Amino acid sequence: FHMEAGNRCFDFNVPEELNRRIIDHIADFNLVYTEHARRHLISEGLPHRRIYLTGSPMKEVLHYYMPRIEQSAVLKELNLNPGQYFIISVHREENVDHPANLNRILGILNRLAEEYGLPVVVSTHPRTRKRLEDLPGMKTDPLIQFLKPFGFIDYVHLQMKAFCTVSDSGTISEESSILNFPAISLRQSMERPEAQDSGTIILTGFDLQAVMDSIKLVVKEFEQTGGYRKIADDYMIDNTSWRVVKLISGNTGLSNIWNGIHPKN
Repeated sequence: FHMEAGNRCFDFNVPEELNRRIIDHIADFNLVYTEHARRHLISEGLPHRRIYLTGSPMKEVLHYYMPRIEQSAVLKELNLNPGQYFIISVHREENVDHPANLNRILGILNRLAEEYGLPVVVSTHPRTRKRLEDLPGMKTDPLIQFLKPFGFIDYVHLQMKAFCTVSDSGTISEESSILNFPAISLRQSMERPEAQDSGTIILTGFDLQAVMDSIKLVVKEFEQTGGYRKIADDYMIDNTSWRVVKLISGNTGLSNIWNGIHPKN
């Protein structure tokens, strides 16, 4: 059983793209989060009866941990005010392993600090920190804080309370849609087209002006709608775990039978 099957960004600069395809094609059953993902697999010739829509578990996870998320004291610990800082997460190999891309990202962070005069809090993954250390002549605005990676509870709280979240995370589309906070996806390709279909995320690439314009746009939308946006239908499924358990319980013994291998009496 492969959960999160069928995701495609159609960009082989993304290391996961090839791995996803290999795993999907050798799995007995593919459990997809969205109808987009199901169509991707069908278009690649995978049989319909080995593909099941379970939805994403993100809504269940966020609901389960929300009491702890809301009680997080991370803003107090970092001396931050709600709505008065940016939270940044940039860690993807195709982004930070290329000096040209990393320099453009640093340029974006500096511009945010200069234009808004707000703290720019960077959840700095080990890969990113190492690449920054190797980058010659790096100069950053004093408002930019490169901090150790946050735990899940604190990081989600930071996203919810930020002026805007800027992230290359694969789950930013789901989190910003479900929790209704302004965010942009700092990538050049993504495997969450349903979020773009529903207008809950902007894929910006590294163009400085595109990033700045997109931030203004999502923040303006957030202010005008009071934080309400239509959530992508695929993210509204709230019984993913039960679907997965039932599929595993019922289908585990069927793969061999479907392949013509019958158990001996």
